[in-house]
Amino acid sequence: MAKYKKLGRTASQRKALLRGQVTALILNGKIRTTAAKAEEVQKIAEHLITLAIREKDNFDTVTVTTKVARKDKDGHRVKQIVDKNDHSKVLSESHRDENGKIKRIENGVTVTVFDEVEKEIKKDQPSRLHARREMLKVLYPVTEHGTSQAHRKADTKKVDLCKKLFEEIAPKYADRKGGYTRIVKIGLRKGDAAMEVFLELV
Repeated sequence: MAKYKKLGRTASQRKALLRGQVTALILNGKIRTTAAKAEEVQKIAEHLITLAIREKDNFDTVTVTTKVARKDKDGHRVKQIVDKNDHSKVLSESHRDENGKIKRIENGVTVTVFDEVEKEIKKDQPSRLHARREMLKVLYPVTEHGTSQAHRKADTKKVDLCKKLFEEIAPKYADRKGGYTRIVKIGLRKGDAAMEVFLELV
């Protein structure tokens, strides 16, 4: 006998459905679904949270030197014109003139100015890296869009759900021994009379 509900779908459809609902639950903290689906999603979500709790502190902090583009007061990258053959020879500190038009200099090429900065990064230990990959098997990549319609495309950003699990959700449930989610019944759905529930993080 199967250890999971088939939910009236093929294997690939069921996997896609459950991945989508687990991703939505981790992202939003609460989803509305049927009781049968909620029980399956609950198993997967609890497993991911358990992994995150177990591995939340298994990392090393490493200092690295990296290049970062220099920005002006408006947040734009600073560019300068350098000699085409000798990049160390600066022909102009700015690639625009006083009127804001792009300068044209013979044998000159426009390059972005970079500064070297030291950053502290978290380097996963092998067990935490394995946990992260197990999470990525289940969670879909998520992109959030800005609220204003004018800058909707410019305000897009990728959400790191693994980071959210390790840094936000795991510390919250660190002292808890299971039971990270709960199912709250709403009532029967119109049409097919399926039991609808809220599945939420406790």
